[in-house]
Amino acid sequence: MTELTSAITDYWDAAARAFDDEPDHGLRAEHTRAAWDRLLRTWAPADPADVLDVGCGTGSLSVLLAAAGHRVTGVDLAPQMIEQARAKLAAAGFAGRFLVGDAAVPPTGEARFDLLLCRHLLWTLPDPQAALREWVARLRPNGRLVLVEGRWAEAGQAYVPGAASLPWNGGVSSADLASAVRPLVTGLRIEPLSDEADLWGGPVNDERYALIAHI
Repeated sequence: MTELTSAITDYWDAAARAFDDEPDHGLRAEHTRAAWDRLLRTWAPADPADVLDVGCGTGSLSVLLAAAGHRVTGVDLAPQMIEQARAKLAAAGFAGRFLVGDAAVPPTGEARFDLLLCRHLLWTLPDPQAALREWVARLRPNGRLVLVEGRWAEAGQAYVPGAASLPWNGGVSSADLASAVRPLVTGLRIEPLSDEADLWGGPVNDERYALIAHI
């Protein structure tokens, strides 16, 4: 583990306890939870599917996917995030598999998935382009890649020492992400999400979107 990766792990471990206090993390408000549930149901297959939630955090989206009948595997670098995700699914009465590991290279062996979901993770990765290639390789034919990303209003702020050197520190624009993903997939679309205040717990003034791609 590099010094930067170790610092990132420590940062998110320390953040885990209060992580769900953010409206779009904990999804504690009914309207916020319902807004994310609605979107996930439009992005995920209609029938029960194998879903990989990379950078799953405390598992809030994993719970919604499990509630919709999907078989969920979550991966996160921070052990404290994974501990909370396991507890959250158990409390909701759902089964799920949660693994501590690098979301850029998920420790899922030869398993393949119908849907890979990633929310607000790419900006933390030392090599996001390599992660995108790895994720596409984890999908079955006709699989879906869903990336919920943005270019944050606080772009440029380094959250751990050395983070300013990360390629997409502060987020990535939809145009730049589409350019990176397009050679790896058969088709993609961008759904703007900045105006969907219910998703974020209130209005936002930066770029937020989902990229949905098909393999």
